[in-house]
This record gives sequence, structure tokens and C-alpha cells, in this order.
Amino acid sequence: MELTALLEKMKLEHLAAQLDTVCEQAAGRDLDFKAFLAQALETEYRGRFQRGTEARIKQARFPWLKTLEQFDFEFQPSLDRKLVRELAGLSFVERAHNVVLLGPPGVGKTHLAIALAMKAVEAGYSVLFLTLEQLMTRLTRARHENRLERTLQQLVYPKLLILDELGYLPLSREEASLFFRLLARRYERASLIVTSNKSFLDWGEIFQDHVLATAILDRLLHHATTLNIKGESYRLKEKRRAGLLGQAPQPQPEEATTAN
Repeated sequence: MELTALLEKMKLEHLAAQLDTVCEQAAGRDLDFKAFLAQALETEYRGRFQRGTEARIKQARFPWLKTLEQFDFEFQPSLDRKLVRELAGLSFVERAHNVVLLGPPGVGKTHLAIALAMKAVEAGYSVLFLTLEQLMTRLTRARHENRLERTLQQLVYPKLLILDELGYLPLSREEASLFFRLLARRYERASLIVTSNKSFLDWGEIFQDHVLATAILDRLLHHATTLNIKGESYRLKEKRRAGLLGQAPQPQPEEATTAN
């Protein structure tokens, strides 16, 4: 059987596409058979890894792509860099723990959430990004169409779920109840990253039920790391540079807590 047919039957499409290049490189480096085989298999592996990463990025539905390398830590001195680096190691995902990012609008909460999620994608984890509004729309519609159970199962599947913009709009009692049901399903099974512009003391107003808010916080924070970013909005930074706004206030001391 010809080599091309063998590669096709074994579904080594990435190696097949680059076979001539791999052979030329092997000849130029005078590789022995084992070294050549290792290089050929590495070519296939890298191709599959890249394709898998691209597929997971598409499935995650990020609004944009951001990395930790792009984050301006100098502009947000209140942020604990060491703790962020620890989170980037993804042990929180492995242990089904959560991350909560608090701070005013524009300080980089969503950027950090996506950057950590990108690390998870590159490590092979399934990820899904939703704003709270998107989540509530999906759950409310599913409930009205008698397919809530199936939708909850779908939302429990991603190893890491990002819920962005909690606190910008209050939830109805029905929405708050649906949020709690999802949180309870994922509790100690899979990880959440939640971003909010409200302190935990204000979550009773968000959910319009202090008892329910307490139950939500109890499950969310049981195994969680909280980062409280007290800095200026990135979106105002350029205006300040242009002299359109006054000087920025001095940043507050950093706050970061971990609950086990």
C-alpha cells in the first residue's frame, strides 16, 4: 500500500500535508529512523493540537481574544500578579474551584476572565463565555419551552464557564432562581469565572432576595478565589492622556482572598 494511502487510512492528515517538508528536514539533519518517526508524529500532533485549540476557541464564543501577556499590570497595581499567575496554572479548573473578579467598569475584569479561559482552552479544557444577560435569556426561554433540564445539562458540561457582567442589571425572581439552579448543578463539578461591578454586600439587590443571594454566595465562594481590582478604567486612560479628564485618583491597597 502506498504511503499516501496509508496516511489517509490512518487519518494522519497533518503529516500528509507536510510530508515533503518533514522528509526534507530529516534528510538535511541526517536523522535516524527513530528520530524521523518522532519528528513525523510530532508534526501530526501539533496539527491536531492546533485544530483542537481553534475548535475550542470557537465553541467558547469569546467576544474577543485576550491574553495575560496583553494585560497592563502596571496600570492596575492593586492586582496581585502572583495570584493571577497561580490562577493561570489552572489548578482551580482541575479542582472545580471558582474565580470571582470584582471591580468598577473598565478595570480589566473581562480581559482577565478571557485570558484565564484562553489558558484553559490551550490546556484542552472545554470553555463557554456568556454575559449574564445571555445566560438569563437562554435559561428563561428554555423554561418557557419546557426544555430547561436539557439546557441546564448543556451548561454544566463546559469545564469552565465564564459569566460576565453580573450586577449591571437586577434579576427577576424567576431569573434569580434559575441562576441558583445552574450554580447548584455546577457546584464542585466544574469551575466558574464570574465578573461583577458590585461588592458581595450588594448581591442581595441584584437577586432581589437576600436569602437567595446568601445561598448563591455560599456555593460560589466555598471554593473560590476573589480578586478585587481597585483601579481606573482603561477606557478613561486615553482620555486622561489626551487631557480630556483630570488626574486619576490614587489606587487603593490590593485585596485578594482565597477560600478553600
